[in-house]
Amino acid sequence: AESKDSDNGVVSDAHFVTFHDDTKSLTIKTTAKTVAEALERAKIQYHTSDHVEPALTESINSDNFHINIYRARPVIIKNGSISKFVMTASVDPKEIAQAAGITIYDGDELSLVSNQNILESGVATVYQLTRNGGRTITVEEDIPFNDKSVSDTSLPTGQTNLRQVGELGRKSSVYQVNFVDGKEVSRELISTNIIKNPVDRITAVGMKKSVPPEWETCASYARAAGGSEADIYVALTLIYRESGCRFDATNAGSGAYGIPQALPGSKMASAGADWQTNPVTQIRWMIGYVTGRYGGWSQAWNFWQTRHWY
Repeated sequence: AESKDSDNGVVSDAHFVTFHDDTKSLTIKTTAKTVAEALERAKIQYHTSDHVEPALTESINSDNFHINIYRARPVIIKNGSISKFVMTASVDPKEIAQAAGITIYDGDELSLVSNQNILESGVATVYQLTRNGGRTITVEEDIPFNDKSVSDTSLPTGQTNLRQVGELGRKSSVYQVNFVDGKEVSRELISTNIIKNPVDRITAVGMKKSVPPEWETCASYARAAGGSEADIYVALTLIYRESGCRFDATNAGSGAYGIPQALPGSKMASAGADWQTNPVTQIRWMIGYVTGRYGGWSQAWNFWQTRHWY
């Protein structure tokens, strides 16, 4: 059973949750993760026609968490000689009518019947629907969200990570209703008003490639020089194309020197006095060069692929 006692000072993942059920309230300390789990542990029963907020799937992640239970009640909608019965927790007459399968047109009125026949309706709340010849209908509708993907070189290839949860938008649409022999046969959209714009669902897709075992020594130089893990693979690709990651690599024709093939090699002295023999110093200089000239390793590699120099 869940505890109804105050916190005993022991750190835990339990939270205080208060249930509001009509005029009754109950507070418990629980380790339940979701609203549905908390209701189950508190042995509070509910029907599918009841309304629980927050949603049953909502996570409980803080103290003083409140859960409201709105109990469904019987409601009758009278539409001419036809009466529709529905169990609902809603107090909005239009929503209740729609739940009963009745279409409400603009201009229709739903009035609470205060002196209904108790033998006929029992304890049900009764609404009378009055049609006023409406020929339009206003409907609130969902707007679907878009799914977008972004590349992420820090994630291994094939892995995905949800960056942003998608949210449905909401719009209010007015339709012209066409009737034949008193029955609705079609609708034509007249206007739309955006109530809430949808939020894109964004998923990161891993593009990071694994470093081959034979590149690991050079990769350790790049990391020591301050290279980003997300850039290691493309950095090594460029490095091996230029010099094979040899600190003493020398171009006999141009005189370019070292891992970056700097021309002249002495430019690398800005990264350290040991520029002639230290691969970490040379790559540190190279990082500054590709960042300053191209904006990053990927841009430098793209340039190299079209010109075979950088």
